[in-house]
Amino acid sequence: METHDHQTTPQKSIFAQLQESTGVKLLMISFLTLILLIPSTWIQSLISERDQRQKEAAAEVAEKWSGPQLIEGPVMQLPYKMTTKITDATGKTSFKEVLSTIYLLPEQLNMTAEVVPQILKRGIFDIVVYSTKIHINGNFPDVELKKSGIAPSMVLWDKVKVISGLTDFKGLKNSPSIKLGDSSCAAEPDFAEENLFAQSLATQLNRAATQHTKLSFSYELALSGSGELNFLHLGKNTNVTMKGDWNNPSFTGNYLPEQRNISPNDFSGSWKMSNFNRPLPQQWIGDQANLKDNKDKAAFGVKFLLPVDQYQKTMRSAKYAILVILLSFIALFFMETFRKTAVGLLQYALIGAAMTIYYCLLLSFTEQLGFNIAYLIASAATILLISMFIAGTLSNKKAAIVFAGILSIFYGFIYVIIQLQDMSLLFGSIGLFIIVASLMYFSVRINALKEKTT
Repeated sequence: METHDHQTTPQKSIFAQLQESTGVKLLMISFLTLILLIPSTWIQSLISERDQRQKEAAAEVAEKWSGPQLIEGPVMQLPYKMTTKITDATGKTSFKEVLSTIYLLPEQLNMTAEVVPQILKRGIFDIVVYSTKIHINGNFPDVELKKSGIAPSMVLWDKVKVISGLTDFKGLKNSPSIKLGDSSCAAEPDFAEENLFAQSLATQLNRAATQHTKLSFSYELALSGSGELNFLHLGKNTNVTMKGDWNNPSFTGNYLPEQRNISPNDFSGSWKMSNFNRPLPQQWIGDQANLKDNKDKAAFGVKFLLPVDQYQKTMRSAKYAILVILLSFIALFFMETFRKTAVGLLQYALIGAAMTIYYCLLLSFTEQLGFNIAYLIASAATILLISMFIAGTLSNKKAAIVFAGILSIFYGFIYVIIQLQDMSLLFGSIGLFIIVASLMYFSVRINALKEKTT
């Protein structure tokens, strides 16, 4: 009786075979990358939350210091009486006196502002506030009563006012005295005036002042504010000059300065506008024109930006998170393929977790040290951690050094894109093209390597 010895070859489990399959592993890596989108989205929400907290801190400071200021006016207000004919349901006719108002804008309006910005701290947040002195002068034209069908006797000359407006009276540091013609008149808060400005300064004209043709005016405002300083274009000809000790101004509003100069220490700007681009007539009655509704169309000024918007840069960096993680996974996959060493899915997941936590490090260090230093620290710490992990996993220091170099290129590339503004799209597109070309080259090398081994 013969006996036959049968040697059985151990067969690999289905899971082990799946792990060794290139296509399956790429699919699993892609799935893991999609999973890491979830914490990346959470981090972006955290950055937005911190940015909102900074805005809330700015609002708290503005509430106590003073908010953004809009310099409005002056506008001359001439009340008059008119008699209207009223016929009731029975056909009986009666006459009633009705009060109405003529509004007259300046013919020439000149404003000069010297701004002294400074940074206040609210916790860890920086808030820009400022103090300024604004000199305002110009003149009003003759009111055209005949054009509106109004007789001079109908005007209540003893109730004529010159109205100016501010956004926030909290920031007013002086008691303005307005020189009208040859006389000086004190300006008082006028909370009853709702047709023109939210917060108004009113000056009652005396009869002598109202007799002047082309009534001149001149006054000075000492103000504090925060964030931005704006003006209204109300003159038939409006000239504004502003200068300040700030190197990061943003000219905003419906008009840009004709001349501007920004140096490392200060800035200046000058505006010149005519009534052809003013959204209001020179003179109107009652509600024929609404100044409140046209403020946005007539406003212009300067916003005082912080030198670096830390949260904007951190958010831009976080938006590239999935790209950096995916490219790092692909680089690691190519490395293990060339070196014929296996890196498990768990190791990929841990590396992805480290690259996700990187953005938490970046955000927290940015709030304390600024974006540039924070980016260097967070990148160096993450690259060191991952390279040491790969050195231990693959038992190969050379592979760890190569991968550390690859990560350094990726993070350096993202940093350059973030620093660039106008050219970021161009450099980003070129960089991605080079990366895709490199991936195509290495994929061809992998195919050639497989053909040699078969």
